[in-house]
Amino acid sequence: MINLGRSHDPKKNAKLISDINGGQLDTRKLVTETNALFLETSKDYSPLVARSSSTLSMFLTNFKSSIKRLAFSKSAFDQINHYETVVDKNGNVYPEWMERLNEEYNHLITEIDREVNIEDFGAVGDGQTDCTEAFRLALGKGKVKVFLPEGVYVTRGIKLPSYTYMIGSGKGKTIIKLHDSAPKGTRLVTNKNHRTGNRNIFVKGMTLDWNVERLGMVEKTSTWGNHSSCLLYANVKYGWVRDVEGINPGLHCFDISATLYNYYGDGYRARGGSEFVWLDNLTGYGFGDDGITTHHSDNIFISNCFMCDPSGKAHKRGFSNSNGIEIDDGSRNVWLWNNSTARCFGGVEIKAHHTSSAANHVVIIGHISLNDNRSYNFRHIGHHQETDPESKTAINIRAANIVAVNPVHTDLYAGSSPRALVVSA
Repeated sequence: MINLGRSHDPKKNAKLISDINGGQLDTRKLVTETNALFLETSKDYSPLVARSSSTLSMFLTNFKSSIKRLAFSKSAFDQINHYETVVDKNGNVYPEWMERLNEEYNHLITEIDREVNIEDFGAVGDGQTDCTEAFRLALGKGKVKVFLPEGVYVTRGIKLPSYTYMIGSGKGKTIIKLHDSAPKGTRLVTNKNHRTGNRNIFVKGMTLDWNVERLGMVEKTSTWGNHSSCLLYANVKYGWVRDVEGINPGLHCFDISATLYNYYGDGYRARGGSEFVWLDNLTGYGFGDDGITTHHSDNIFISNCFMCDPSGKAHKRGFSNSNGIEIDDGSRNVWLWNNSTARCFGGVEIKAHHTSSAANHVVIIGHISLNDNRSYNFRHIGHHQETDPESKTAINIRAANIVAVNPVHTDLYAGSSPRALVVSA
């Protein structure tokens, strides 16, 4: 009998999965065979060629929207770097580019020229004192390691500059809580410059409480775009989030994203995406939309995480596409290893909206889905039926050693039949 409660330790995911499959799988052999099968079945695939049907007359007629598309979008068919899946001698899995990220971690450490304690700037972890200014002063212009002792630190939002390492005393010990007067669209923790971008940011060892209770009895808990989340990296190059818990966000617990979401059509991606980000040992519940999600970003590694029990309140009641882990619009080169989900609409969803490019080049190795309505859901909305246009971008998903345990009906999406796996694009 498997029981994944909110206190489940995701570091136990690997053993749970191994116990279910009888401990007989050799990870290196599994990856090799999966890659060989993928290459064999895809050898004759020819991607749709992206051609613009726009004319100068059409461009001028829709001048305003055309200029916006040029400013905020780029081709989804630009050069993508292909990386292999690496399996070390202990059976640990990681993407080939991890060596590059490890080098950037060393770079982060060498750039830090201050190590400070948040209490030295007037922060009080009593769950009442407004610590917003203390965080601003402690973080300064970056190149800083900020330590947060045990306590509950109330803030109206934290913006992290480049070369920042913010570390607490652990989940449930150091808690950052959103102020009661914070607007609905507030991101609890995010990087400082969404448009120009930031780099080398590490967040570790804390609970992020979005304090949804402050909103009262509202029908919808989020506003728009990439707002209303516990943690957002938007246009971040080289990032880490480790040993962090997200609680009751209006939208997402953790969102690795671009400056803005992009809905200019299949074949386009947003500018200003994040890249080279590692999410490890994250937990979350009560999310209005998704636990962990990615948008228009490249080279993401999600490992040893657990997401469960969404509220679904970012959506209309009964129509909540709330997923434990969602690899969404325009994401590329994403690896998931030994994660788990429970009681969500989707356990792992790899998808896109019909007005955006699909996530592609995604690798899943090891996952356990418990009582999710659709354990694994791979789709490009608006490209399902025979009369729909063929998706240009919904390609290249590899999944191995994935487990679906008892998919069930859910009030999150009342009309959805339980399924272990759905592929529709």
